[in-house]
Amino acid sequence: MLKAAIVLMLLATLASLFSGLFFLVKDDAHSKRLVNALTVRVTLAVITLALISWGFFSGQLVSSAPW
Repeated sequence: MLKAAIVLMLLATLASLFSGLFFLVKDDAHSKRLVNALTVRVTLAVITLALISWGFFSGQLVSSAPW
């Protein structure tokens, strides 16, 4: 469940990234949509990092790296 939420947040972040690119190319200089897309993207990234941290802290996510 946690892994699905993390993947969903990453996909939402990617969608926000491309919407920001679209607003950068198509909007005029006085539009606030680019700033709103950046705010949403940063918020989603913070939530994603919090979910990953919580997953490692709670033991739901484990690292299988050999080092």
